[in-house]
Amino acid sequence: MARNYAAHAAELHDGGEVPREPVFFLKPDTALLRNNDPFYVPSFSDEVHYECELVVRINRLAKCIDRRFAHRCYDEVGLGIDFTARDRQREAIAEGLPWELCKGFDHSAALSPEFIPLAELGGDVQRLEFEMEMNGEVRQRGRTEEMVFTVDEIVSYVSRFMTLRIGDLIFTGTPVGVGPVVRGDNIRARLGGRTLLDFDIR
Repeated sequence: MARNYAAHAAELHDGGEVPREPVFFLKPDTALLRNNDPFYVPSFSDEVHYECELVVRINRLAKCIDRRFAHRCYDEVGLGIDFTARDRQREAIAEGLPWELCKGFDHSAALSPEFIPLAELGGDVQRLEFEMEMNGEVRQRGRTEEMVFTVDEIVSYVSRFMTLRIGDLIFTGTPVGVGPVVRGDNIRARLGGRTLLDFDIR
């Protein structure tokens, strides 16, 4: 999801405002970076940014699901890093072009090896906190209650346009604090007191 935390939308300084409806884009399965494998900075960008996000895994087939019933479509959550070629994204925005090149490149979606049952985290997806560290320093703290669009609103909205299938992953947006990565960095991210992501940048 794009611009789903108001403070993050403001920090981009690209003229974009908080959207009136959810804004989503797709990443291919080749974008997945699993098992805390290292992320290799691609040669085609001089400014790759991290964006830590809560990730919801869909557990049933869903099409045009009403928001009231969207909570039935997931029961566990994890964390992910949406790597973005920010320089390429600025160019795309300026020219009104799609974002696939800057968002969907190989291994641009780091995914936690573990997903936690929502019941173990209190049961309310809109009352979760997560944080991301870069080289031991906290760079992002997310509170899902601060989302512009709730998880259920996102699930319902996306299902209007495309069928959600078992195993589909929804990255729900990033809080303020995004920034660049360089070779030698280490990223760690926690949810519910558990470290779910811990990998190096190369």
